[in-house]
Amino acid sequence: MSPRGQGTEKALIPFRGRLLVQHVIERLQAQVGSILLNTRSDQAPWPAFELPLVHDLVDGFAGPLAGLQAGLAACTTDWLIMVPCDTPLLPLDLVDGLVRAQRETGVERLSVRCGDQAHPVFALVHRQVAADLADFLASGGRKIEDWLARGPWQQVDFADAGAFVNLNTMDELCRLEPHD
Repeated sequence: MSPRGQGTEKALIPFRGRLLVQHVIERLQAQVGSILLNTRSDQAPWPAFELPLVHDLVDGFAGPLAGLQAGLAACTTDWLIMVPCDTPLLPLDLVDGLVRAQRETGVERLSVRCGDQAHPVFALVHRQVAADLADFLASGGRKIEDWLARGPWQQVDFADAGAFVNLNTMDELCRLEPHD
């Protein structure tokens, strides 16, 4: 949480009595069979969460797509859902909504939308897209929307925009903290 990424790791910021990432893990655990945690390879060691930790496969900061690539490489299932660590209110029906849309459309790339606001870092992808993602990253691509649009892609509408609020600053975090 700093202008140039030199501050505190967002996932490890306390929020409502637990770390941000713990909120995300708890909300996601009931929706999936297993969870992988992704970090950049140059980050300091993380606390133990009793979950597999996977590091980005590309050097430097390549953003969420590098995390998705690492997740796909480590994933043992056909489908992978990606969520950011700074969204402690993510919906408890996120996976169900994306899976339902996937079954209706048959596409291999799905992401979240709330009204006019896209939330592409909430994505459900099939492992078959891994090679295309590796090519995109190798060519210098970093924008998630650009990669999603390279193949059939479905944006899935969710009604509760507040569930997808990501906390990028301490001010945003403080606005969501309960006050006495």
